[in-house]
Parts: sequence; C-alpha cells; structure tokens
Amino acid sequence: MSWFSKLRDSLFKSRAALSRVEELARERRPLDAAFWEELEETLIAADFGVETTEKILESLQDVARKEFWRTSDQAIARFRTDVAAFMTRPGQRLQLAGKPAVVLVVGVNGSGKTTSIGKLAARLVREGKKVLLVAGDTFRAAAAEQLEIWGQRAGAEVIRGREGGDPAAVVFDGVSAARARGVDVCLVDTAGRLQTKVNLMEELKKIRRVIARELPDQPCETLLVLDAATGQNALSQASLFNETTQLTGLVLTKLDGTAKGGIVVAIADRVGVPVKFIGVGEGIDQLQAFEPQAFVDALFD
Repeated sequence: MSWFSKLRDSLFKSRAALSRVEELARERRPLDAAFWEELEETLIAADFGVETTEKILESLQDVARKEFWRTSDQAIARFRTDVAAFMTRPGQRLQLAGKPAVVLVVGVNGSGKTTSIGKLAARLVREGKKVLLVAGDTFRAAAAEQLEIWGQRAGAEVIRGREGGDPAAVVFDGVSAARARGVDVCLVDTAGRLQTKVNLMEELKKIRRVIARELPDQPCETLLVLDAATGQNALSQASLFNETTQLTGLVLTKLDGTAKGGIVVAIADRVGVPVKFIGVGEGIDQLQAFEPQAFVDALFD
C-alpha cells in the first residue's frame, strides 16, 4: 500500500465528518446564504475552529464575488486549495543544521511525546543518521525505561540520569555525549507538563539555555507533540507552549482515531508554527512528514 493510501485510510473518521463538503460540490448548489451556512457548520463540527472557518469562508466569498462564481462546485474546488495554503508554513522540513543537531520535544502527558520521539529516531536512523536519545523526563516513573525500549527498536543510543534528578543536568550530559560520540541528531525527551504550570515551563526555558550555551552557533528545533483527538484544547496548548518555548514545529498524533482532523488546519493558521509530522498509527514507521496538499487530498475524498 502506498504512503498516500495509508494516510487516506488513517483519516477515515475525519473524512467521514467532512464528507458533506464533497456532497455540496457534487450538488452544484447556488452560492446562497444556506450554502455558506451549511459549509460553515460542517467545518466547525470537524474542529476547524470558528476563527479559522470564518477566515476561510470570507476569503472564498470575496473571490466568488470577484470571479462571478455561481455554483458550489466552484467554491469547493477553491476551498481545497485555500486549506492547503493555510497549512503551508516556512520551515515545514526538520532543520538539522550542525552536528549534533538538537531536537527538543515537549508536550503534555498522554500526547504521545515519547512514542513520537522513538518513531522519529527510527525515521532518522533509516536515513543513515546516528541518533542519540536523551531521557530528560526524570519525574515520570519508568519514563527513561520507555525511551530505552524505543531506542533499542529504533537503533539509537540513550543517555539517562537518576530518577528525580535535574533534567537540565541530564540534557547537558546528553549534548556533551553527542559531541563526543560524533552523533548527527540528539533527540531530547522532556517531562510531560500542563501548559498552565509556570514552574515546569520555566524548567523548559532552563533546558533551552543549557542547549544554547553548549551549542551557541546551532539552532535548536523545539517540537510540540499534540494529541489531535483533543481538538480545540490542542490549539490552546500550542498557543501557550509557543509563548513560553518558541516552538519551531508541531507533531500531531492519533489522527487515525479522531474525526477532528480539521484541528490541523486551525493550529497551523492560529499559531503560525508549521506542522512537521503527523502520527497515523501505532507502528514505528507511522510517523509521516507532513505534506499539506497530500493531507487535503486524503481528507477530502
């Protein structure tokens, strides 16, 4: 099965929630108030969010007036193009400048953060890179053990500290080891935290300072892992984490189990940070680089 077929199959719940969009196109309805209202309701129900939905529809209505569109198929064709454009942001690809390149991974508990690190490690190893995992989550019981299991599966080394120790110290040791061992990419796990916990967010800033001090000339990717099934709460998380930690990218997980695929559009639009990867299954190879147009094609049958 091709990558696109797997993506399409994994989005079946979201695609079902948005099936009315394609039906509206086939019906070739007049572009009256009833059409725009139904399209709006469909998008909001699929978690595009009110603000993003209004922005998309205002743009569509403006073009419809200027180009004298008459039927719904014209509007939906342009809608698909606009949705892909809303999700396209500079820096969509993972930036791995310098050696070692450091990728700091953050998120709340249960978002799939450690699992995503393991899958990303496996992806990078398949590309021929030497990868080191750093167990910066020293608070959660068995967090380091879980990361070590993923490291073994992916073919990556793991650096860990004592349970309950200082996460910034573990990250320092990890970055130092990465330089000494000639590692290409250093993936740093962090403790899951609520975006409202000020002390934990301050700890993230401390970790970033350690990385910047040890590798002053190299940019550090900071990826936020979000559970797509949480819908608008994921948008809130992304906004608050971005204020605190200067995110460079997002990883959306569990898209295969939710009808809220529209949240990808809302987050990309509202937060302005590129979605870099999407998780579409439990397998180690089911973390895919995000392609906006392919996502739209898979979302709308």
